[in-house]
Amino acid sequence: MATLYQHHLLPLQRLPNSPRRPPPRLRLPTKPSRHHNRQLRPRAAASTTATVSAMEDFRRWLASHGAGDGGKAIPAAVPEGLGLVAARDLPRGEVVAEVPKKLWMDADAVAASDIGRACGGGGGLRPWVAVALLLLSEVARGADSPWAPYLAILPRQTDSTIFWSEEELLEIQGQCAMQKFLPVVVCWDLSVTFMLLLSLAGTQLLSTTVGVKEYVQSEFDSVQAEIISTNKDLFPGSITFDDFLWAFGMLRSRVFPELRGDKLALIPFADLVNHSPNITSEGSSWEIKGKGLFGRELMFSLRTPVNVKSGQQIYIQYDLDKSNAELALDYGFVESNPSRDSFTVTLEISESDPFYGDKLDIAEANGLGETAYFDAMRDACKSALADYHTTIEEDEELSGRENLQPRLAIAIGVRAGEKKVLQHIDGIFKQREEELDGLEYYQERRLKDLGLVSDNGEIIFWE
Repeated sequence: MATLYQHHLLPLQRLPNSPRRPPPRLRLPTKPSRHHNRQLRPRAAASTTATVSAMEDFRRWLASHGAGDGGKAIPAAVPEGLGLVAARDLPRGEVVAEVPKKLWMDADAVAASDIGRACGGGGGLRPWVAVALLLLSEVARGADSPWAPYLAILPRQTDSTIFWSEEELLEIQGQCAMQKFLPVVVCWDLSVTFMLLLSLAGTQLLSTTVGVKEYVQSEFDSVQAEIISTNKDLFPGSITFDDFLWAFGMLRSRVFPELRGDKLALIPFADLVNHSPNITSEGSSWEIKGKGLFGRELMFSLRTPVNVKSGQQIYIQYDLDKSNAELALDYGFVESNPSRDSFTVTLEISESDPFYGDKLDIAEANGLGETAYFDAMRDACKSALADYHTTIEEDEELSGRENLQPRLAIAIGVRAGEKKVLQHIDGIFKQREEELDGLEYYQERRLKDLGLVSDNGEIIFWE
């Protein structure tokens, strides 16, 4: 993503041969969200802020369970929503929060809960689904839940695109209602033609958002039929898709990236830490370690990656490798850093091609695999740009306006970034064509392998 011409080898994907089914009607909450600082970003840009009494209850709850580390960091209301504020000057690498495992919402917590007992320990569910059901069941318990003070401070939604209204999603919708595929000739041999697939149905963020919502809907339909409807005592009232989507959004935005999959866990208190683009290191922000007698009690330990003055907010770097589209989807913010802009282009060879093997061999010889994904920076294709309903210049003018709504700012940032990337795709392939004379032809390499041609291309004769 950070280089102009980077590719990643992935398994072959077949060319599409059937139209994509239309996305479901999007039914999202439409509560307005607060304006946030555009550089320092919250883990999940909250549309609501916890009350003072809720924050006091939360602090008391943490203290009663031994969470924290000598009061070095205080959960507090900050411009971004909620965050961690330094109670004193903190040097780089200082532990600012420790959270015992008994407070985590993870697979072990699921197994020990009524949800786990109803689902056979939860082992048959996807980890995120199991924790999402635990989250919803504990919310349903209200004040009786052992996590009640934590649940009370969670936002109703974030600025993640999965919570956007249909009107807001139009800001990342292109003018084209169909998906188009543009053939582009990329020759490493005179007989080789690859297919460049470009989705022109709006920004890639839009298609990803719709795809994620479809996936969450399918998981909800499954657990609704198999678990929720058969365990009414665990889910009093009605659990809707919007409820399930909220739980998914909380996990997506608050779980530390390395704690996903089978290790997925919500870490109360530590998950309040916000993101800053000014922090460019990830490695020293946190660890899980043993504590207590013989180190048997697991503890999540959060460190500050930079020096922090008393009263200042503590920040970390969420993920250096995420694009702006991924940041918008997961957390509900984007950065102005152009290195976060990306557009994924797929080069494919159809398996039905009679020369599939030869073409694949040629591609691999030139540094490509069966499928190559180019996370091209500032790359473009003019034919794709026509499907955006604004120009880069118009987006730049809009982004400079005061009091811009956060979700509109996200939409402008993502689509402008994609367009800047698209502007250079044509240039990349033009440059590649200009380099053809310097590339080794397939036949020539075969002859070299047989010892019939020298390294400088001359035919070898025998006496």
